[in-house]
Amino acid sequence: MQLLISPASPYVRKVRVLLRETDLLDRVEEVDVSTTPLASDPTVLAANPAGKIPALVRGDGPALYDSRVITRFLNDYADARLYPDHSIWDILTLEATADAIMDATVAISYEKRFRTEAQQSPEWIEAQWGKAARAVAAINNRWMSHLVGPLHIGQIAVACALSYIDLRHDERGWRNGNAALADWHARFAERDSMQATQVEG
Repeated sequence: MQLLISPASPYVRKVRVLLRETDLLDRVEEVDVSTTPLASDPTVLAANPAGKIPALVRGDGPALYDSRVITRFLNDYADARLYPDHSIWDILTLEATADAIMDATVAISYEKRFRTEAQQSPEWIEAQWGKAARAVAAINNRWMSHLVGPLHIGQIAVACALSYIDLRHDERGWRNGNAALADWHARFAERDSMQATQVEG
């Protein structure tokens, strides 16, 4: 199998961390592609008509896309138990909250990278950051108990979302008022899988 990636993407990193945590690197080749919202790589388009990454190209079926689909597939493939039955709905909601942070902060990045300064909307950027900030606060205030214990996909997603803020929007200071989450992230970021997938700004 081949995983189409751009290493800075938080959605991609979620899958890359999972590959390392489940020892699947010998089964899945990571293929770096150059794609943007304005110009999708042909290889990506062949796998995902929306032109988005990550996409998992399989030899025995259509390519899979959307990070949540890919992580669920790879979890089952490796029998990794990153989606434990006893708390599945809580963990899926935590993952969705992390993905909401990614959605908002990636949107800010695109606004700044692919639109001229005259085209950019400061109000829209702040509205996106408001979504991310509320989600970060919600995890800090309501979900910390779900970030302890055996590894699961919610932990991976949250760590990748927060690390993306550090990469692209560090000036936002997400740690302010979120001390418990900041401490947790500092510990989780030391995992070998996180270190191996870290991208410098």
